[in-house]
Amino acid sequence: MSSRHRYEVLDVFTDTPLEGNQLAVFPQAPAWSTREMQRLARELNLSETVFVFAPEQGGDARVRIFTPFAELPFAGHPVLGTAVTVGLERGLEQVMLETGAGPVAVALRDRVERGAYGTMQQPVPSWGPYERAAELLTALGVERSGLPVEAYVNGPRHVYVELETEDAVVALAPDLRALLALGELGVSCFAGAGMSWKTRMFAPGLGVSEDPATGSAAGPLAVHLARHGRIAFGEQIEIRQGAEVGRPSLLNARAVGSADALERVEVGGSAVIVARGEFL
Repeated sequence: MSSRHRYEVLDVFTDTPLEGNQLAVFPQAPAWSTREMQRLARELNLSETVFVFAPEQGGDARVRIFTPFAELPFAGHPVLGTAVTVGLERGLEQVMLETGAGPVAVALRDRVERGAYGTMQQPVPSWGPYERAAELLTALGVERSGLPVEAYVNGPRHVYVELETEDAVVALAPDLRALLALGELGVSCFAGAGMSWKTRMFAPGLGVSEDPATGSAAGPLAVHLARHGRIAFGEQIEIRQGAEVGRPSLLNARAVGSADALERVEVGGSAVIVARGEFL
């Protein structure tokens, strides 16, 4: 690493600097090894760090996404934030990113000097019952889930637990060591009604004790709610997350189609560039 390598820091799923979920993006990454990228992600110690490369399959850019401990094939706030960085830098209103889970399209609007609102077409998830539901509920310190405890995979794996009230979500104090023993998954706890929902997401197995905003979990949450009749397919929900860690975030999500024929999953939110720097 004898050259200078530029990176940007964004706050994602917010239009207010110093809120939302932090992200680092290297918009012109050199041919670093996986080990070098993993070490850089650990050095920055944000939820995720993204490295942007030339496209290989006709997109606008190819991306690799790292938490401090592991590489992810897809993650929501890194894709949205990277699309904003690439779109602003190149003057694009539509950005196609090649991820480890396939191409992801992001449409940008409400552009300002250092930010924009983006809507991404997420990978359609698969789902099924979570095999360790009893252990999970014990680790969370809750007796039951209002909906079946199910796991969704759209790159990362997310498990969903519905609590009775938003206050119950706020009061959660999970056993993070017990959650860590469940492996590499995100645990999304939620409550709400209609179009307004509150979530908290814990992922110690991915190196993130509590995530301020989880785009990859927002889309499957809309699918989960629609499949079980809490909302209708095609309705857009608002998801509030992150206040408990001092990083309030706002996400929008929609599942279009039906449980038998899910057509697309959309997740949207704002992102703003808050810092620029370089590694020497």
